[in-house]
Amino acid sequence: MQRLSERIVGQREALGSLEATLKIIKADIGDPGRPLHVGLLLGPTGVGKTELVRVLAEAIHGRRDALCRIDMNTLAQEHYAAALTGAPPGYVGSKEGTTLLDPERIAGSFGAPGIVLFDEIEKAGSEVVRALLNVFDNGQLTLTSGAKTIDFRNTMIFMTSNCGAREIERYLATIRSGWRRWLPISAARQRRGLHDLVDRALLERFDPEFVNRIDTISLFNWIEQDMLDALIDIEVDKLNTRLARIGRRAELDPAARAVLRKAGFDRRYGARAMGRAVRRHIEYPLAEALADADLSKRDPADIQTMHSMVDTRGDIHFFLTTP
Repeated sequence: MQRLSERIVGQREALGSLEATLKIIKADIGDPGRPLHVGLLLGPTGVGKTELVRVLAEAIHGRRDALCRIDMNTLAQEHYAAALTGAPPGYVGSKEGTTLLDPERIAGSFGAPGIVLFDEIEKAGSEVVRALLNVFDNGQLTLTSGAKTIDFRNTMIFMTSNCGAREIERYLATIRSGWRRWLPISAARQRRGLHDLVDRALLERFDPEFVNRIDTISLFNWIEQDMLDALIDIEVDKLNTRLARIGRRAELDPAARAVLRKAGFDRRYGARAMGRAVRRHIEYPLAEALADADLSKRDPADIQTMHSMVDTRGDIHFFLTTP
């Protein structure tokens, strides 16, 4: 959980729910006839829903891509259910049991559950969603041809969705504007209001029998200004991991961090706005500073620091500090 809390910013509710789930899995007291977990991660774009699943995969399996990810945006048409369940008998591909699902990554191994991510589940066709009901109930999916059964009983299933995000945005804008911002609304009451909105939005999009098969629904918070320094640290840590390959690391002064806080905050785009700000204001000037550097004779154990400075126009530059 430490790695998750370091990489996922401002999402205490989602992390707490996941921690409880992992404890149940570790204690081995869950229903053996179902998947280990079926979770729905809700919230606007760029708040860490998909990232949480990738970091979990890295923590369990050692790699961020050690999961079966299905982009449900590509399965918007009803007949695309066959992409999951396989082609019916007599159709092309039925004998091969072709499916987008990766049985090996789904099965996992002893002590290391498989991880499946159905990204943007609200964009999938209704037949595609219906095909998942038996998976959530019985932990198995038999392909339409009958040639193969995929086992999900050692699998953590996650779905992400923006469902209800617009309603929540309007709700928050309402209570934070005009005379309403002076009303004494507690954080707990506000949270209950948000969950009520989400519940209604889910039932407008999905059938009750689908929603009823979900173990946990986690509502992610919008990215706020008090989260920006943590986002900067995460982005710079990732950058320094890449820079270490050429014997360099970047260190930001307070002025450079202030530039990023201003350029990297956009509530509509969440953490992705900070990622773009780092590319524009940090990676580009770093690349310029490194363009003329001789990196061919570097000592891999000798990491040299590139320090930042901000000029009078507000542009960031980097220079190498020699020992």
